[in-house]
Amino acid sequence: MPRLGLVSNITRPQSGCVTSTPQADVATSPGVLAVLADAELCRELDRVAAAVGVRVVHAGGAVSRKTWSAAAAVVLDEAAAERCGRAALPRRAHVTVLTAADPATATWAAAVAVGAGRVLRLPQQECGLVRALAEAADSVRDDGPRGDVVAVIGGCGGSGASSLAIAVAQAAAEALVVDLDPWGGGIDLLLGAEGVAGLRWPDLAVQSGRLAWSAVRAALPRHRGVSVLSGTRRGYEMAPGPVHAIVDAGRRGGVTVVCDLPRRLTDAAQAALDAADLVVVVSRCDVRACAATGALAPVLAAVNPNVGLVVRGPSPGGLRAAEIADITGLPLLASMRAEPRVAEQPERGGLRAGRRSALAAAARGVLAVLPRASSGPAGNGRAA
Repeated sequence: MPRLGLVSNITRPQSGCVTSTPQADVATSPGVLAVLADAELCRELDRVAAAVGVRVVHAGGAVSRKTWSAAAAVVLDEAAAERCGRAALPRRAHVTVLTAADPATATWAAAVAVGAGRVLRLPQQECGLVRALAEAADSVRDDGPRGDVVAVIGGCGGSGASSLAIAVAQAAAEALVVDLDPWGGGIDLLLGAEGVAGLRWPDLAVQSGRLAWSAVRAALPRHRGVSVLSGTRRGYEMAPGPVHAIVDAGRRGGVTVVCDLPRRLTDAAQAALDAADLVVVVSRCDVRACAATGALAPVLAAVNPNVGLVVRGPSPGGLRAAEIADITGLPLLASMRAEPRVAEQPERGGLRAGRRSALAAAARGVLAVLPRASSGPAGNGRAA
């Protein structure tokens, strides 16, 4: 099984520098402008840029002021840095000088002259290049939409929290489901994606850092319009660093990130709670479930005060959803009737919350309170 790291999953191109690409490509659509004479440096840059999800335009001659200013980032070798410094090009952010050997005094002088923020030796310092390109790409995308993060947790056992998490993802315009229950057997089973190729938690080589959503999306299973990072049939403890990296990639990619949390607050679950724009607690509509949810609510609120309640029927003793909300002190986001057919769906190809179902209505109620518009008029169009 392949492992997703910052750059290790990208194959190395066979060609060297491409010097005939028009600089107009950068001026009209911000990418990385590269002026490198060394073919190996070109290949290393192309590989890292592919992992980050940015486009590289290689230039072989003089760089125009328009191209220089329009690029998301500029990557130079020592000779190019000297030329650009002599040309008195305007100072700008995200300029990096690359070298294949230890930087010499002349290398540092050229970097200072051109206003470079970093001097990096490749391949030894490729992680620094990953950070530089990711920061540059983020600066270009800052005006773009950011995704919301929803953490879903059961207030009691058997509440249907995982089913609601899947339904929220299916109702969103584009979504990533992150399975954070180390002993849940894998949420891909509930989605019906157990046979879909892609990485699961044990396959990840990421410890921390920034990942491009395009690279994450390409590496994960995708089923009925929903990307999923699932556990497996064996228990696996997640660390908080990878959770931060994956959730942040989805948020920066503009998708709705839905984290399915265990009731045991592991370090990974705490990381998701801290990152969430909304924490959704799902409770059954009975006395014991109400008591359990009431005990959990203040613990969650101490980590993230943005906590809401979804109540699932039936109500064997006539307890109402509004009463559970009053007792637990949580605002009621939605209540839904019991749907016995929902429990059968994972056995028949995966959960599909039909638009008229109570589960789908509750999911839309959750999306409606998020700080950004996360749902299209018809969700992702994958519901039955």
